[in-house]
Amino acid sequence: MEPDAGGGEFEVGQWWRSLAEEHPSIDLRTDRPHTARIYDYFLGGKDNFPADRVAAEQASAAFPNASLAARQNRAFMVRAIRHLAGEAGIRQFLDIGTGIPTSPNVHEIAQAVTPQARVVYTDNDPIVLAHARALLASTPQGRTAYLDADLHDPQAILTAPELRETLDLSLPVALSMIAVFHFVPDSDDPHGIIRRLVDALPSGSYLILTNGTADYDPATQDLAVAYEKQGITVRLRSRAEVESLFGGLELIDPGVELVHRWRPDAPDPPGLTDAQVSVYGGIARKP
Repeated sequence: MEPDAGGGEFEVGQWWRSLAEEHPSIDLRTDRPHTARIYDYFLGGKDNFPADRVAAEQASAAFPNASLAARQNRAFMVRAIRHLAGEAGIRQFLDIGTGIPTSPNVHEIAQAVTPQARVVYTDNDPIVLAHARALLASTPQGRTAYLDADLHDPQAILTAPELRETLDLSLPVALSMIAVFHFVPDSDDPHGIIRRLVDALPSGSYLILTNGTADYDPATQDLAVAYEKQGITVRLRSRAEVESLFGGLELIDPGVELVHRWRPDAPDPPGLTDAQVSVYGGIARKP
């Protein structure tokens, strides 16, 4: 359910029909699955459509732990942002591949630690951006902005007025790309994308990313095949390959690790295995 302007609630379908009527130039592309909306489904969200649900169910049939892995990935993001806003003292965040807003969002986590934190959200799905603009609100001391851009075009992100008016690129920035790069094949030069983004940030900035892996459960390859049948490329990576995405940066302890093992807040739930999670994550600092 989503809030309406008068404080009531109405169904998500009505929300997006209203959006399309108000902005007829927006192509919501609800007939095709989108990774952000599939992820929303895995997290138990309501902001997805039949095409997304079909793709998610097919993925779950191939890898039954997909929803569990998504939740562990999300929990890692919360811990990572909290660490950077707290111990690392970061006040600026660039979140690329935002996805459907699911509380707590990056700005909620960061601003709970430091209310003056500034966050720029970036995605290329019109539903994600419209939802973000409608529902995400900063603290009075901080600021949030929303940018419609594709990570394959780093220059467009870095030069966008929304970013330049919100972040000061002479000061450290945390660049967050959670559950993004397993949708970026090697042919799209993921290392080059990261390098161009990180090169624009000053010393003391950080990179956070996660990437699915088949190191622990071969069934994750079946998950990749299920996605690809829906027209979505998936590139699972080994630990060494994920480490290479942080090339030239200083990984902080414990390095690249399965997300549920990266500085956990509590002991693993009973029965949780590495194979069920099958997502690597890490944080690195730009020297």
